[in-house]
Amino acid sequence: MLPSENRLRRRQDFATAVKRGRRAGRPLLVVHLSRDGDPGGQADRTSDFRPHVAEGTPSARAGFVVSKAVGSAVVRNLVKRRLRHLVRDRLSRLPAGSLIVVRALPPAGSASYHDLEHDLDAALKRLLRAEPTATVPTGAGR
Repeated sequence: MLPSENRLRRRQDFATAVKRGRRAGRPLLVVHLSRDGDPGGQADRTSDFRPHVAEGTPSARAGFVVSKAVGSAVVRNLVKRRLRHLVRDRLSRLPAGSLIVVRALPPAGSASYHDLEHDLDAALKRLLRAEPTATVPTGAGR
């Protein structure tokens, strides 16, 4: 189970992660990550009151979107449980105060745990790698 302080619950927090964060798509899922340092301001600017977070300790928080396109209620809940377990083990890798939303795509309903794990790791690797240094001129003065 995902600890209470690490859960996204409010619609506003989901919207913040999706609209202001970076996105990495994979065949089984799409991951949105919004960090404190992302352009557009602080990742959690829209949340003035967070009752489940202790003072001074901003923790990474995660939310999940699994639509009816994934399958029946039983299949959707299985996918959510698998994703929660996978994300829980990876929260320590995320920057403090970041918001992550994992959206399962229809093929996730028939995917194995290891396939979900592979896609999640690949998406997180892409999102967490260093930003390309576009502001540093390369070959200046040539």
